[in-house]
Amino acid sequence: MELNVERIDVWAATIDDKPGGLAKVLSVLRDAGVDLQFIVARRTPEASGKGVVFVAPLEGDSAIRAATQVGFSVTPSLHSVRVMGLDQLGIIAQLTEALSDGGVNLRGVSAAVLGTQFIAYLAVDSLDDAEKAIDLLQRV
Repeated sequence: MELNVERIDVWAATIDDKPGGLAKVLSVLRDAGVDLQFIVARRTPEASGKGVVFVAPLEGDSAIRAATQVGFSVTPSLHSVRVMGLDQLGIIAQLTEALSDGGVNLRGVSAAVLGTQFIAYLAVDSLDDAEKAIDLLQRV
């Protein structure tokens, strides 16, 4: 099976937990020409009136400049591996088994299928774990 596996920086920003909070930061990125492949947003666990949005990738000076203007920064504690390939029954189970067998603990998984392709973002605890995950997944 042919997989595209790479480490990717995930960027995060705090947003207001109110109508338009997410749209406000995403519209700045859109207006700067940023083409995002990954967006996850949620409320923060405590009832603080805030939320958090995670995006990837941010590439190029203008994209990074626009993102930092609305509060985005690279998440230093979140190390992610992006895996893309042809969708097949049980693909995420197969990938997570390979990581488990190799001793890599996941802190989060986001995955989707579009047409015949899948994309998954696998969050691990350290840069070393990300490198280990890449090595393991390239052998699947």
